[in-house]
Amino acid sequence: MSQRGLLRILVALAGLMGAAGVALAAASAHQPDAMRLAAASSMLLFHATAVLAAVLLLERLIVHPGIGLAAGFAFVAASALFAGDLTLRQYAGHGLFPMAAPTGGTLLIVSWLILAAAALWPRRA
Repeated sequence: MSQRGLLRILVALAGLMGAAGVALAAASAHQPDAMRLAAASSMLLFHATAVLAAVLLLERLIVHPGIGLAAGFAFVAASALFAGDLTLRQYAGHGLFPMAAPTGGTLLIVSWLILAAAALWPRRA
């Protein structure tokens, strides 16, 4: 698949993350003891924007293409892991697997470091 196609996929995934984040924000406002949903919403909304920013940086050739793509997809996967675990805990009473949310959070930190590396890594001429 071309890089342009991968960027379009990232934009679509960011849109889904944003929609899910807004839905979880609404749910957290209308349910008692829904702090998990508020945290899941924040992570999705914040990192949907990070994915869109990564796409723009890639399109403008500001970051290394391969590393930048890895950062974008890592933001999506890590956000889904974090928010998915908290949402499942809220509605089903159990998480995805032990330590899923902390793993997702750690991967989000790593995603930001990958994006930083993409900015610093020299591009091939």
